Amino acid sequence: MTSRFPTLTLLDHPLIQHKLSLMRDRTTRPVLFRQLLREIGILMGYELTRDLTLKTRPIETPMTTMDAPFLAGPVTLVSILRAGLGMTEGLRELMPDAKEGHIGLFRDPETHQPREYFVKLPADPGRVLLVDPMLATGGSAVHAVEVLLDRGIAARDIRFLCLIAAPEGVERFAAACPDVPILAAALDSHLDENAYIIPGLGDAGDRLYGTEHGKTATA
Repeated sequence: MTSRFPTLTLLDHPLIQHKLSLMRDRTTRPVLFRQLLREIGILMGYELTRDLTLKTRPIETPMTTMDAPFLAGPVTLVSILRAGLGMTEGLRELMPDAKEGHIGLFRDPETHQPREYFVKLPADPGRVLLVDPMLATGGSAVHAVEVLLDRGIAARDIRFLCLIAAPEGVERFAAACPDVPILAAALDSHLDENAYIIPGLGDAGDRLYGTEHGKTATA
């Protein structure tokens, strides 16, 4: 936790930080960028799921019977398209039985406000892990949470996971969604005049899929 942002938890495991540094390097090619994002997703997933509830049911081991712990309810991975897909790969590997949903948003290049173009969510989602590598202005993340709330998902059942957060985005998200925890690998310095995260890593979606080089704004 940080004193300034009580809903933010920074996951500073050495492996997460090492892999994130490799991702920040502008010379890292898309194939390695995708691999690193998947690996970080797995590492962060352990912390993200630490407070999942368990229930017991009887099983038989080769030796005896016992009441064994299992997850008490479903888990749903919700990717904010498109960059969220890469991070969700690692979470899917960690939780292969999880349900999946998708929220498609893009940021208007003039207003910097999120615009929705696709939503598909499963019934009975249970705990929802909302995933987007970047939390810059916070607009897309806040909008995605509003989509979940409008569909009857309680704020207490939502967790937001990102790689890099900007203070401006964390502040906006915490003000709009005070009951939704944020888990991030890094809290960067600031947004520049074009709403780029500094130092950041560029546009996560473009770097995942090799569609553009250089820095690109992200929501």
